[in-house]
Amino acid sequence: MATVRLWSDAEAEGHPRVKAVFDDIRASRRSDFINNFWRALANQPTVLERTWADLKQVMAADGALDPLTKELIYIAVSTANGCSYCIHSHTAAARAKGMTEAQHGELLAVIGMANTTNALVTGMQVPVDREFEV
Repeated sequence: MATVRLWSDAEAEGHPRVKAVFDDIRASRRSDFINNFWRALANQPTVLERTWADLKQVMAADGALDPLTKELIYIAVSTANGCSYCIHSHTAAARAKGMTEAQHGELLAVIGMANTTNALVTGMQVPVDREFEV
């Protein structure tokens, strides 16, 4: 259960700043669906606007990483941070961008392996090899 109110479309219609962001989300994603994350952020229009602008800049703008790779990274970081919502949201986005079940399985294996080796090296406090320092 959310700790904040999730804004309805009717409520958003009555607030120009929230409506503008919701309209941009719909246009950018070519979908009428506004997910609960944005509906929760509507309680703070400034944070809603800033977060949507930042997300578009990082995830939707052309760059050195392709859109699927960005989603895979988002899933990995969300897994490391224990954010179930973001894991589900970005897994759905990755599937929409062409992620196969084989890729998903391999991603989960890499995440699991990284968690294992990170815990081992942290527990043993292994110093970084001079050759790895940049």
